[in-house]
Amino acid sequence: MPAKEQKTEKRIFAILVDNEPGVLARVIGLFSGRGYNIESLTVSEVDAGKHLSRITIVSTGTTQVLDQIQAQLDRMVPVHRVSDLTNDFAGEHVERETALVKVMGQGEKRVEALRIAGIFKAEVVDAGLEHFVFEITDRSDKLDRFIDLMRPLGLVDISRSGVVAISRGPKGM
Repeated sequence: MPAKEQKTEKRIFAILVDNEPGVLARVIGLFSGRGYNIESLTVSEVDAGKHLSRITIVSTGTTQVLDQIQAQLDRMVPVHRVSDLTNDFAGEHVERETALVKVMGQGEKRVEALRIAGIFKAEVVDAGLEHFVFEITDRSDKLDRFIDLMRPLGLVDISRSGVVAISRGPKGM
């Protein structure tokens, strides 16, 4: 009898850590050690006086494994706090990602790229006679749709920032 397949889910973890060498490697090691991919990773110092950084990780896995990773992150010495923005706040969070999207084209394709960019509220940050670079900030799924629409119009390059997320309401990390 085949083993029962376990359903996977997406989680967004916000992790407040000491800003010191090796912390990021230890945090991501918990994911890679279990064979789970990190879909998005952003890190930045959030309090220079206290030397604290915030790591935001988006990952997909089984509920059991993601719960175990969260528990192990909570026990790590340089970790001050772990929030599962997907579950701890009942999905009540704001998430954004920024992308720079380069599109080459002339004539009707160029006009169509500008029209679609307007619909998605993407800003032209660089332009030439045969190219545009658009900047777009929104949820990851909207960026995916924008990029998919640009492919047939001459998409040549993409740079994405990774997800940043924060809980809604007055409670902070």
